[in-house]
Amino acid sequence: MEKKFLRLTGYQWVQVLYISVAVALWALKLFHPRFNNFNVFRASFYNLTNQVNLYAAHPAQHYDYYYYGPLFGLFFAPFALPPKLIGLLLWELANAVALLAAVHWLPLDERRKKILLLLCVIEFANSAFSEQFNPMIAAGIIFTFMLVEKGKDGWAALLTVLGALMKLYPVVGLAFFLFSKSKGRFVIYTAVSTVVLLALPLLFTGFDFLTASYREWLPAVSHKNMINHDLLARSQDICVMGIVRDFTQNPNIPDFPFLVAAAVIFALPLLRFSQYKSEKFRLQVLATSLIMVVIFSTGAENPTFIIPLTGISLWLTMQEKPFTRANIILIIFLMILTGLGLTDAIPQGIRRDIIGKYGMKAWPCIVAWVIITWQLMFKDFTAEETSSAVLHSKQDVV
Repeated sequence: MEKKFLRLTGYQWVQVLYISVAVALWALKLFHPRFNNFNVFRASFYNLTNQVNLYAAHPAQHYDYYYYGPLFGLFFAPFALPPKLIGLLLWELANAVALLAAVHWLPLDERRKKILLLLCVIEFANSAFSEQFNPMIAAGIIFTFMLVEKGKDGWAALLTVLGALMKLYPVVGLAFFLFSKSKGRFVIYTAVSTVVLLALPLLFTGFDFLTASYREWLPAVSHKNMINHDLLARSQDICVMGIVRDFTQNPNIPDFPFLVAAAVIFALPLLRFSQYKSEKFRLQVLATSLIMVVIFSTGAENPTFIIPLTGISLWLTMQEKPFTRANIILIIFLMILTGLGLTDAIPQGIRRDIIGKYGMKAWPCIVAWVIITWQLMFKDFTAEETSSAVLHSKQDVV
């Protein structure tokens, strides 16, 4: 049994750490009141309910554009209605709690959960500093997977559709349909959830405005993707396609061939139906899902990488021996390039002219994705020691 300090286990202290990071970064905003992303999110609720164009420029509210679905404005209501600083605190705490709850539900022992969270804490801080939604997205994908595992297909379908109608990343949760024991119900629940959630904002806005908003959403995202291709004036596109554009200095390289290749590579391991009975195989599919949605997204930016790092950390902690020499080298590069690479911890010249210029933040994640995908394609998970004996073991994994 793990020793306690001040009546808390090491795992519980890591949970306290996440809450403390969320509060500390909120407190930082009291002295440097710049929280544009929160202003964008907060304005979406008021623009939705007042039937003001969500995707137009609103310089009096914020200095960016809104790229989420109309449903997100409604989702953000609990954080938009309180005074701004209170709403921001609740938002930061909600992201921390969501990720902690999702990790807590994973079928790992507490020692492995503790290591997973420690590996992710820098990226959580990056996301929290930018008041971003990404910890909730990672949590939502994990919750969807676990709901399927528990046979709660209705809730899994609802959560997938909810996430996808706000930001497209959670649509990857539909892949977990293959692990469902009630596929017919999953399809029905997905269809019903889609209809209900598409119409839900009608409780607060008009039909014509809502349909116009849906028509404007995807063109707005497509326009953002075009902006992201600009090699000089972007902070996003930190992905496989962006790296190729960086090295070739050709902003016109299209995304489509890369996305098709990614979809095929993602699908191939899912044809190994005999492996589905392995819990470790299914968890590794969850891990690669969390990675893939970001490293093949032109919208990938510094705060987004809490999503793939959660997947990589899950894969690492699933290993019988997580801290092999190769894994330690990978972790070091994840901490330096991915976690700290675009922060003030790295000198500006290196950060801007090397790490930023060539999308190096994504490099360790891509390496991990290749390794994980190779294992999913060729490793016999069913021949290993039973997954529960490894994942739930109380033995020291160091």
